[in-house]
Amino acid sequence: MPEGGSPRAGEAGRLAALRDTGLTAAPDPGMERFARLVAGVLGVPAALVSLVEPDRQVFPGLAGLAGPWAADRSTPLTHSLCRHVVRSGEPLVLPDTRRDDRWCADPAAGDLTVAAYAGVPLTDADGHVLGSLCAIDTSPREWSAAELDYLEDLAAACSAELRLRIVSRRSALAQRHAQEAGRRADESTAQAKIALSRSELLLRAAEDLGGTSSLADVRRQVRDLVTSDLKPSYVGLILVDGHRLRRLVDLDHEAGSAVEHTYEHYGLDDAWPTARAARDNTTVIVQGADDLIESGYSAEAAAAWAALGLCTAICVPLPGTHIPLGTLVIGWDTSHELDVVERAVVTALAGYTARAVERAQFLDDRVSVARQLQEAMLTELPELEGLDVAALYRPAASGELVGGDWYDAYPLPPAAGDGGAAATVAISIGDITGHNIRAATLMGQWRSMLRQADLDHPGAGPARIVSALEHANRALGLHASGTLVHAHLRPAGDGSWLLSWTAAGHPPPLLRHPDGTVEQLDRGDLMIFPDFRTPRRGEHQAVLRPGATLLLYTDGLVDQRGRDLDAGIARAGQLLDSLRRRPLPDLLDLIADEVGGRAPEDDVALLVIRVPAAFGR
Repeated sequence: MPEGGSPRAGEAGRLAALRDTGLTAAPDPGMERFARLVAGVLGVPAALVSLVEPDRQVFPGLAGLAGPWAADRSTPLTHSLCRHVVRSGEPLVLPDTRRDDRWCADPAAGDLTVAAYAGVPLTDADGHVLGSLCAIDTSPREWSAAELDYLEDLAAACSAELRLRIVSRRSALAQRHAQEAGRRADESTAQAKIALSRSELLLRAAEDLGGTSSLADVRRQVRDLVTSDLKPSYVGLILVDGHRLRRLVDLDHEAGSAVEHTYEHYGLDDAWPTARAARDNTTVIVQGADDLIESGYSAEAAAAWAALGLCTAICVPLPGTHIPLGTLVIGWDTSHELDVVERAVVTALAGYTARAVERAQFLDDRVSVARQLQEAMLTELPELEGLDVAALYRPAASGELVGGDWYDAYPLPPAAGDGGAAATVAISIGDITGHNIRAATLMGQWRSMLRQADLDHPGAGPARIVSALEHANRALGLHASGTLVHAHLRPAGDGSWLLSWTAAGHPPPLLRHPDGTVEQLDRGDLMIFPDFRTPRRGEHQAVLRPGATLLLYTDGLVDQRGRDLDAGIARAGQLLDSLRRRPLPDLLDLIADEVGGRAPEDDVALLVIRVPAAFGR
């Protein structure tokens, strides 16, 4: 219960906030994503976003829960460990409910087979505990400090999402009230129009900032929101980075971005009005250059002020969980008097911006870790005698963490009886199902297992190698699914190469022949899925003559929303021919830009092999 209130008032406030989330016993995409993240990051069989109502707990987000509880997405409070988190306001960590005298008889431990439990409070902006984000294991386990830290981080992000929803819903209600008041008032007056415009601004802020997923998105949305209503000449976003401040540069506006680059970093203790706002958690208003100087701000701050052409500015702290996250600064190039209503609007906007920044920073950190992991596994391609080879990997521009796209190419040792023949080359490309750290980890395991299978079965074709991968996938209990193409290239004389390949549910490779025709190598079998017993996989062949080019790619290149998949593949084939004289790295960049777009919705991996036209002549 928040400090200073009665239990009844605290519970009433909690239930009001719970109602304003708009969540109940129905699946919600955002909450489902948090449950999946907990299950994936902590490696538990079940995870829940649990909200505690007066007589039951509901699960708008769940992963892995089975039985009637999963169908109903709720349980009575007698079967709720999360209610104890709500009651205490503290995390609840149970390594083994069966050996704990307090919890062994709890119905949740028996009926829901909860052997180990870790739940962290989900709170609103006033400190009401709405429920918990919890990880559940059906076997006892000791929760590590790292796992609990991850759970705390995810709960903070989930709480930020709940707060945005509450604010959005209440803003919508305020909007309806404002519209009703506007209808009763004389809408011809300027004051009524301004009030309605400000209410609409806050509603748009809750909606637009609630959909951002990166700091660049937050920066862009804040600028567009403020510019459309308050008509400033400058909107800036400065974030705390340790003991320094970092200005988010607006790359969409060249004139402003040049100044922002010049003053991108400065100290939190420096004499800047933006630094004071963040440091002292107070709103700072500057009226003119003389006011700036008289207030004791630095010459560097005055130079930035002049370069931006400002006359009036308001610097509002971005409220964080513990300390301000930074400062929102709005400036005008003419004298501008901020009334009480305008200051309140800017302060509310700073609150929405802070929640969006917290979420974007959390996602950026997780994306950075996952992408570094994936890119570390995609090693540099080797030099291959008689072949030119290049590859490209592009992460998704936005979305949940990272995918499992990968490529590989390596020479195989000569098989018995090959004598002094040139080495056979193995190439592969694939996509693990999922978009998280686990997908990136499984990608590295599949890639290594394919290499090992090639080494353990000298002389075997690609179909047998992929079958060995499937066997290892089942035997080791990886439970990984996905698509791939695995192929061998063997010298065939006269500068040509014989391609043998097998495909498992993957988009067809494209082969440009020396005469300019582009062939889709569309023969293949089902994707790899651990519960499927796939019939014997087929193996197919084609000849790559001097001047031929082979392109392998993942579905992120051609599978875009609102566009036909076949049209994307056909366009990639056209570019493979029309750009045939380009160096291979340039070829891949241009195909990725043209077909997948500069901001792809999904991860993209490409691998290209060219047989030099003059080889062997």
